[in-house]
Amino acid sequence: MNVAITGAAGKVGRQALLALCGHDVTPVTHREHEDLEGPTLDVTDAEAFADALSGQDVLVHLAGNPSPDADWEGVFEPNVGGSYNAYEAARENDLDRVVFASSNHAVQMHNVDDPAEPESMREDARAVRPDDPTRPDSYYGVSKVAAEALGEFYADRHGIEVVNLRIGWLMDEDQLGETHDGDDEARARFARAMWLSPPDCREAIQSAVDADLPESSVTAHAVSRNDDRYLSLTETMRKLDYRPRDNSAEVLA
Repeated sequence: MNVAITGAAGKVGRQALLALCGHDVTPVTHREHEDLEGPTLDVTDAEAFADALSGQDVLVHLAGNPSPDADWEGVFEPNVGGSYNAYEAARENDLDRVVFASSNHAVQMHNVDDPAEPESMREDARAVRPDDPTRPDSYYGVSKVAAEALGEFYADRHGIEVVNLRIGWLMDEDQLGETHDGDDEARARFARAMWLSPPDCREAIQSAVDADLPESSVTAHAVSRNDDRYLSLTETMRKLDYRPRDNSAEVLA
């Protein structure tokens, strides 16, 4: 299977490259990297995007502004416009599937401890399932909600298989420990809930690319099997056969 990965040089992108090593992978990056051979482009360049997906079967779309603190101008073109270009390029090249890197920030306002601090979580957090209403916590979160809607539209209108993968907070174990060094318990709680270990990240991406989907559009959560999580993993496990191994509570014990 031919798989293109945008944002391949980023943190999640590097894990995606490892996860999909069994496929013929084309890394797509914003600028040249010595260790990556593939097209370079800005996702706001629709023509270049379409050219880059020629001959591909699947797109893993990870590129965009990743900052929850970004203003609207900072996310509109790369995250909303760039996602539109991704789906148009997929349609023009008759791709089978798009795996879109959505985010927990699309629903984080359900359980945020302080609305001014997106990376915080209240103690009495309620479970959130993929089919619950979206509640973005930032302009970044709004951009992810918009791109999820784009994916559902292209699935319904054009028959492209779509996985909206709401990715948690990718960190190794040392980085997870560093989130607990200060006195901000609400942020530490958020980190424990949203932790996505590198192995589980690879598992989630591989599952999203390879799984036989039960419907044309699937929204699924991608965090580790953390005791403190509020994002339901039932749907990810059933629809994508995701099997997370790591747990923030065990790492921090």
